[in-house]
Amino acid sequence: MRNGRLFMRVDLRVKHDIEAKKAAIELFERGHGSESAAKALSVPRDTVRQWLYVYRSFGSEVLLSMDGKQARYTYEQKVAAASAVVDGGMSKRDAMEAFGVMSLAPLKRWCALYREGGAEALRPKPKGRPSGSKARPRTREQELEERRRRLETEVAYLKKLRALVERDGL
Repeated sequence: MRNGRLFMRVDLRVKHDIEAKKAAIELFERGHGSESAAKALSVPRDTVRQWLYVYRSFGSEVLLSMDGKQARYTYEQKVAAASAVVDGGMSKRDAMEAFGVMSLAPLKRWCALYREGGAEALRPKPKGRPSGSKARPRTREQELEERRRRLETEVAYLKKLRALVERDGL
C-alpha cells in the first residue's frame, strides 16, 4: 500500500505464446540458429537463444510446456551440475540435459559460485533474521534525535501554513 492506495505488482516481462515457440522449433529443425530465428520471429535474440538451449537439451515437448515459472533445484543438483562443468569439463548444454537444468542462466551462476567458493558457496542461504537476534532498543540519544527532526519538520510546516494564511488573508 502506498499513499493509501493498494498497488498490485504487474509482471512487465514479455511472454511469448506457444505459436512463437512452435515457429522457432520449425526453424531450429531446418537448421537455423538463434540469431536467424530471432530475426525471422521478431523475438529478442537472448530469448530465442534460451529456447534453442532447451530445445537441444530436452526436445520440443519440454520447450512447448515451459510456462515461464522458475524451476527449483536441490543443493545436490546444483553441486553436481557445477562440478561436472567446472571440474569435469562437461559442456553446459550437456550438463543441462544430464542434470535437468531448464535454463542456462542459473547454471552459469552456479559455476561462478562453485569456482569462487566450492560446493559450500551453493548452499541455500538462511532466510529472515537469525534466530536469537532481537531488534536493539534505541538509545536515549537516538530517541531525542528522532523527536528533534520531527519537531523541526512540524515547525517548518506551520511556518508555511502561517505564510499562506497571511498571504490569502484567511
